[in-house]
Amino acid sequence: MAAPGGTLRKRRGVGEAPRAPPAEEEPAPPARPPLRPGTFWLSRIVLLRSIALLYFVAFLVAYHQNKQLIGEKGLLPGKLYLQNVQRYFKGKINLDTLSYAPTIIWFLDWSDMDSILDYLAGLGLGISACVLVTGCANMILMAILWILYLSLVNVGQIWYSFGK
Repeated sequence: MAAPGGTLRKRRGVGEAPRAPPAEEEPAPPARPPLRPGTFWLSRIVLLRSIALLYFVAFLVAYHQNKQLIGEKGLLPGKLYLQNVQRYFKGKINLDTLSYAPTIIWFLDWSDMDSILDYLAGLGLGISACVLVTGCANMILMAILWILYLSLVNVGQIWYSFGK
């Protein structure tokens, strides 16, 4: 099925003379940015929002269940776990301790573990909702989401150990 010859663009051959520029009376094409092949703009939008949705659901679940599972009066208190890890490494929080249980909770005050867990989950909820709604994300925001969730997972013990 061939198209009419007048509508197809023809390649300029080696022996052809260059064409004259278009006449002034022709209207200019509408000004819009061209979609170049290989930009992956749609893939980026879909992937970032999908990851943000996963983080949003994960932090929402963590916000609702952390107090009962790893809170101060939870089934396996996270504070007790961190104290045992600290005792194992002779009371020091050094590189070995951080590599055994990487969490930012090491650098926070453990006096109210429930509020720490709520703040981590709430901060993760806020950042992931921002990425999900606006679609604006960069490496720093995605790294913060990863660090926050990693902090919860490593204190979560068996409740978060499905992939270990």
